Amino acid sequence: MTSIPDSHRYLLDAEVATLATVGPDGRPQLSALWFLAEDETVRLSLNTARQKTKNLERQPSCTFFVLDVANPYRYLEMRADAELSPDPDYTFADRVGAKYHSDLREMDGPGQTRVVVTLRPVKVNAVDMGA
Repeated sequence: MTSIPDSHRYLLDAEVATLATVGPDGRPQLSALWFLAEDETVRLSLNTARQKTKNLERQPSCTFFVLDVANPYRYLEMRADAELSPDPDYTFADRVGAKYHSDLREMDGPGQTRVVVTLRPVKVNAVDMGA
């Protein structure tokens, strides 16, 4: 597995990251989102009604991007393949919600469900243009 270098691991403590997926027209779609990072794994909780989830179901190639807001010359880019698994009882969504002091159920409409998206890195770019 491709690993995240220690020099940029702190960026996984960021509040928000950007996820790029491929839209149905073949163009990139970017979304700011919440996430959990544990060891070498980044996971997301996504509502199945959202376009980014539909994009990942159709084509699991994506890019996860975190900018160092204190030093915008540093960032972490993870090109990955996404694995989606159901989260019908909100077990994982509750963990994400705890990090952000929020209940993700309140963001979902009636009858909507969630999936856990696990990002499997295929390439990691840890960039520091100020060095």
